[in-house]
Amino acid sequence: MFDTSVGSVAKLVARNHQFIGVNKAIEHFQTTRQKAKDGIISIEDAQKLGVFWHTQGSGKSYSMVFLCQKILRVLGGGYTFLLVTDRNELDKQIYGTFAGVGAVKDKTARATSGENLKELLKSDKRFLFSIIHKFNFEEKITDRDNIIVISDEAHRTQGGSLALNLRKALPNASFIGFTGTPLFKDDELTRRIFGDYVSKYDFKRSIEDGATVPLYYENRGEKLKDR
Repeated sequence: MFDTSVGSVAKLVARNHQFIGVNKAIEHFQTTRQKAKDGIISIEDAQKLGVFWHTQGSGKSYSMVFLCQKILRVLGGGYTFLLVTDRNELDKQIYGTFAGVGAVKDKTARATSGENLKELLKSDKRFLFSIIHKFNFEEKITDRDNIIVISDEAHRTQGGSLALNLRKALPNASFIGFTGTPLFKDDELTRRIFGDYVSKYDFKRSIEDGATVPLYYENRGEKLKDR
């Protein structure tokens, strides 16, 4: 890809963990769809595209673009990708990444309100961007089954009432969760929503590869005295 968001044109080549992660995610997507067609798993299970855990700072936003672009190139079809975050800053950042590499050129693809989001979901735009809080309505919007929801920081906001509204609005959509932090061992909720990991790139490996800088913790405490 070629990114123009940094002031000059930068050529981007996928790192090893991005190349492997994206291909694993697409392979899982194809496998679950085929199993559903063969009656091996339910349609509901086929909608769970897994959890993509790559350490924060290792190019997660670019991995999202690589994933979307390869799905469109390899699988074809009229897919719509809905990228959902839980903060305005993240929404702006991810949109900026997609716009910077030329994947999206439509400035109206970012939802400005719940009502605007409804209208966007009724359209056939290729990419849509929204924060979870704009799903402030409880109604079905579309039965389309070629919508893929990409949830950033998936473990934070996908178990509450707003997430339920999202699923009511798009009952036949598929979901993949992206996160920069590992799931807790007892986090069955996230697994129940998205399924198991499709790709892992942990902190230790990212440091060894030079993808992220080391993080040091200094355990300090202040002694308090009664007056």
